[in-house]
Amino acid sequence: MSLRDFTQAYIGAALWSSTDEHGTPLDSLGAELTPDARERMEIDAADFWTSNSLLWEGTDMTDEQAGHDFWLTRNRHGTGFWDRGLGDIGRGLTARAHAFGEADLYVTDTGDIAHY
Repeated sequence: MSLRDFTQAYIGAALWSSTDEHGTPLDSLGAELTPDARERMEIDAADFWTSNSLLWEGTDMTDEQAGHDFWLTRNRHGTGFWDRGLGDIGRGLTARAHAFGEADLYVTDTGDIAHY
């Protein structure tokens, strides 16, 4: 079990699934997260992983998949924990991710990526 792997996948999914005002995925811009955005994302990832990682331990789900799904599920994208075939575990993780509320990334006037 690895919080580091979970967090990297969470941030990667956020950058991959978020776009700028022109529809360009943020992961293709070469921009950096602001220190505040990175900190907030790391805190959310750590909170979720610490509280829930034992739920997917023993399943086929990796920490990387769980980190990816945490971003997608909390933001109510069309895929996530609920569609991995985990039954009650998937439904529980979905409810716990939704409790974090939605989060968005955006490009600042200076070209950095911020979080709100």
